[in-house]
Amino acid sequence: MHRKSKKAIVLLSGGLDSVTTLAVAQAENYDCYTLSFDYGQRHRAELTAAAKISAEKGALQHKVVNINLADFGGSALTDESIAVPNVEHEGIPITYVPARNTVFLSLALAWAEVLKINRIFIGVNAVDYSGYPDCRPAFIEAFETMANLATKAAIEGNAMKIETPLIRKTKAQIIQMGLELGVDYHQTVSCYQADKNGYACGVCDSCRLRRQGFFDAGIDDQTLYQHR
Repeated sequence: MHRKSKKAIVLLSGGLDSVTTLAVAQAENYDCYTLSFDYGQRHRAELTAAAKISAEKGALQHKVVNINLADFGGSALTDESIAVPNVEHEGIPITYVPARNTVFLSLALAWAEVLKINRIFIGVNAVDYSGYPDCRPAFIEAFETMANLATKAAIEGNAMKIETPLIRKTKAQIIQMGLELGVDYHQTVSCYQADKNGYACGVCDSCRLRRQGFFDAGIDDQTLYQHR
């Protein structure tokens, strides 16, 4: 198979946003290495989805890095003693995982240097999202600045760019974009407490945002729910 000259690392959780981001990167003619994290989250269904989608989309390599953020806890996603909320709350929700995107991007940066790649794609969003501080433009800009101060590659002239194609789009716009790029959202898992088969709970914050996105886009909800 003929390979493109442009290469990128795509952070791939297996959820709606990250899979759309992979589709965008490939549409921009990047050959992609996909990177997922087994970080002590409540379920592994999203990791299964990420591996399957990465293979189907022809990624050059799919890597799963194990980092147990459950050792620290502090989040409903990594601490079984904290319930995943079923209602919307003011402020930053308990599903925020401390420093998660900082850790993820740092490890992606390390792999990028090894592979001599200067593009990292991440599907963060600052419009229809849960209010996480590490999904905002200011964080991405600061991380990119840090990356270009901290890496041998950047110091030698190969500056790093963090690509965030979804950051200013609504969930509906993301879904519409993904469908135009051929994303099969049935395969994606966004739910914070999905079952082992990837079926969504339908009541957590992630499910609420996802369902509203399909509604606003005027598209049938393609999520697989546990109680249907």
